[in-house]
Amino acid sequence: MSISYQGDLIPRAKQLRKEATLQENHLWYDFLKNYPVRFQRQKTIGPYIADFYCHKAKLVVELDGEQHFFEEGEQHDKKRTEYLNSYGLRVLRFANADVAKHFEGVCITIDRKVREALPDTPKVFD
Repeated sequence: MSISYQGDLIPRAKQLRKEATLQENHLWYDFLKNYPVRFQRQKTIGPYIADFYCHKAKLVVELDGEQHFFEEGEQHDKKRTEYLNSYGLRVLRFANADVAKHFEGVCITIDRKVREALPDTPKVFD
């Protein structure tokens, strides 16, 4: 199944890349940018913009700030996750605090999920 996107979201995705949070930049520049399997950042998928997306592994990585932990944010995230799952995508969510305080653990989790989907991926962690 081909993943659709809304072209009118592309300018917003570009803006989000320019205005990335400290945690998004940390994960991108210190891990995902040079990961052995290609990730994209601020990727439009349907009516949403995923923080990070790996097409080959069918994996979306989301970093959640404080607004995601209130009822409205949780409901929005649930709807978004259901939509992404309908395309066969798996969604990993991490709080910004996890990236700040447990960076290696976040990276290990992402690496494990990619290698589950793509067993021939070179190991990044032992």
